[in-house]
Amino acid sequence: MHDWPSFGGESPDGERLQKVLARLGFGSRRACEEMIEAGRVVVNGSVARLGQRVHVLEDKVQVDGVETSTEPGLVYYLVNKPAGVVCTSKDTHGRPVIVDLVPPEPRVFSVGRLDEATEGLIIVTNDGAFANLLAHPSYGVEKEYVAQVSGEITPLALKTLRDGVLLEDGITKPAKVARVGSSGLKIVIHEGRNRQVRRMCDAVGLTVKRLARTRVGQLSDRTIKPGKYREMTFAEVRSLAELAKKGTTTQLHDTTESRQERRSRRSG
Repeated sequence: MHDWPSFGGESPDGERLQKVLARLGFGSRRACEEMIEAGRVVVNGSVARLGQRVHVLEDKVQVDGVETSTEPGLVYYLVNKPAGVVCTSKDTHGRPVIVDLVPPEPRVFSVGRLDEATEGLIIVTNDGAFANLLAHPSYGVEKEYVAQVSGEITPLALKTLRDGVLLEDGITKPAKVARVGSSGLKIVIHEGRNRQVRRMCDAVGLTVKRLARTRVGQLSDRTIKPGKYREMTFAEVRSLAELAKKGTTTQLHDTTESRQERRSRRSG
């Protein structure tokens, strides 16, 4: 298990804020003192002061506007889900479930879901606030997928996928879409609708044969084998939380798009 901070032995008056922040991975104690002095840290809605003490189980701490989990016992796993595994804690049909791929304690849940046939990266945690922040579509955390499809990938299909596809539950928000080889697509979305990528492709005449999520926000890891996991670092958890709060997105570079497709999109 990752060596997350231990909060045992806290005094009745709490712990000094800079000590807690340093233990959470924000930098050295001196660097954390400078963050506090710069007014970047808020405790229970008020700007923190240097030397202030906090109770990690009671006080709400924000750094640069992003709430920071100080509760002990939180875990964060990055899992490479294989096809055939469902993102629930129990399954009445006896199918393997995502929580079986990580340690049994503490009890955890997945951040969002991948359907049974979809493989790839998913975060599993017991931090409810972090999960809600990442899963909420209004915060704009990107999810990148690679799809192998059958059917003709036309310029019109690409333009429609990028601009928005009319589905039964409404028009999708603009997506970043690039061709990968002759029958592949790289699709980046920040919504979380049920089976969204599959339905988007189906709406433009493409059938998804294989689908994998390759990135969540800026987090990607090709070294995790299917069915395996690794623990996330402090920096990764913090970076994803900041990304969700700020609604920042990264750019997808289309290296396979032809000049004809570019002209078609501009003229459209």
